[in-house]
Amino acid sequence: MFDREGHRLRHELKYHLTFMQYRVLRRKLGAVLKLDSHAGPDGRYHIRSLYFDDFRNTAFFDKMAGVPARKKYRMRIYNCCDDFIKFERKNKFNEYVFKETAVVTREEADRIINGDVSFLADSESQLLRCFYLECRRNLLRPVVLVDYLREAYVHPIGNVRVTFDIGVRTALGPVCFFDRDLSTVTVCEEPGVILEVKFDNVLPQIVRGLFSDDIRPRAALGKFARCRGSKGVLLNCSHKET
Repeated sequence: MFDREGHRLRHELKYHLTFMQYRVLRRKLGAVLKLDSHAGPDGRYHIRSLYFDDFRNTAFFDKMAGVPARKKYRMRIYNCCDDFIKFERKNKFNEYVFKETAVVTREEADRIINGDVSFLADSESQLLRCFYLECRRNLLRPVVLVDYLREAYVHPIGNVRVTFDIGVRTALGPVCFFDRDLSTVTVCEEPGVILEVKFDNVLPQIVRGLFSDDIRPRAALGKFARCRGSKGVLLNCSHKET
């Protein structure tokens, strides 16, 4: 499915699982779907994302209010390496999402994190130029870091991607995005696993049949909102106008 601008829209369904549900489901998925090619020897890889918000905390409050059309910016690295750094804008339209992505260098990432975005004004990437304009208009700044391990399975029909996000943690105060030894704190009061099911048009029956009826209800909050609101942490990170 595509929107009027030609962006491919995908379904993204989220659920909170107990560890028992996770163990049962991963065994089923492993028999039918392929493990993501980026997985390490243990079948997982580490994801760290740094999210941005404006001085009104619009991304957070839009999420909490369930605004049907919303967006948020983030920077993402894998296994704490700086050789591949993604900058993304995740757009949400009711039940659909689409992502816009640009790759930045370590030097560019450090400059963005430190609030120096002037060089993005002439970027070849439309996404980075849009981010620059929003920084100027709405004082976008880094607000929350999200850390977790991901176990992912894929299926070609429907471009299906099923992920388990384990051990979601966040950081307090000023942080070093690329620090492997960064001190983080756990987010969820109740331990468990976040299940995400992503697909293009229709979830194939061969995949849909793997999910038991007890995997309900769908989770209302994603990792960004959980970390942003956890323990009163991030809404205390009010932006200071410069």
